[in-house]
Amino acid sequence: MANLEATYIDSTAQNHSTLTNSGGGVCMMRTTWRDEQHPSFIDFISSFLSANSIRLNFVPIAPDFIFNCGGVSVAFIFLTNLDSKYLSPMFSRVQKLKGQFANLYVVIILPTKEQNDLFARSYFKYGMELGKPTFVPVQDLEMGFEKIVKIAHSRGVCKRQDAVTKLKVEKKHSVQRMDLFLKVVTSIPGLDNHDANALNQAIGSVEAIAKASKEYILENTDLSADKAEIISRFFRDPKFYLGPKINRSEKQLI
Repeated sequence: MANLEATYIDSTAQNHSTLTNSGGGVCMMRTTWRDEQHPSFIDFISSFLSANSIRLNFVPIAPDFIFNCGGVSVAFIFLTNLDSKYLSPMFSRVQKLKGQFANLYVVIILPTKEQNDLFARSYFKYGMELGKPTFVPVQDLEMGFEKIVKIAHSRGVCKRQDAVTKLKVEKKHSVQRMDLFLKVVTSIPGLDNHDANALNQAIGSVEAIAKASKEYILENTDLSADKAEIISRFFRDPKFYLGPKINRSEKQLI
């Protein structure tokens, strides 16, 4: 059973302690689940969420909890009492909800060895697949709920980190595209980085610049008539864009 527990226990929730700097969020609790619990435990949940800046709502939802922290929704089934009479409907509910929620965890109270053994036998008897969803066995109610909040919080943190990483990658690609744009446009005789930036801001891509008329370039940029004429000829006159590219400054040196 020790190996089975190691497989199920989520690595994001290990300590029985109050969270700090959770970043806030929203917690939706199933109303029927609330009504089955002792009022003191509901008070504990409410206080714990408030201390971590998480707003609590009571809603007629299918899971026992749905958290939204950091832009990601995580659903939970919280089994506070493992009763052999209700094993079949419990696992049937788990199977149904795992098909409805991409992020689903099952937190289950197993305070004794007998209940641990019962759960291990039942897990395979009812055809559960390891990690789909993840089961998180705990010893008491408070620990169970704290782990729920920690898991939801950690998923939100991962979501935010992924978003930051994507932004960095997009920024890198944008810089690379701009470098390529500058190389292409400044390869046109007589054009420098200032001209290329002016064309990029006023007209856009190389394809758009190639289609722009001399008059359009003059109306929308600060480029001279000579440079607008060169750009127009560069993309339209084969004799020009296939010929040797020698800058005027180079001609003067020759």
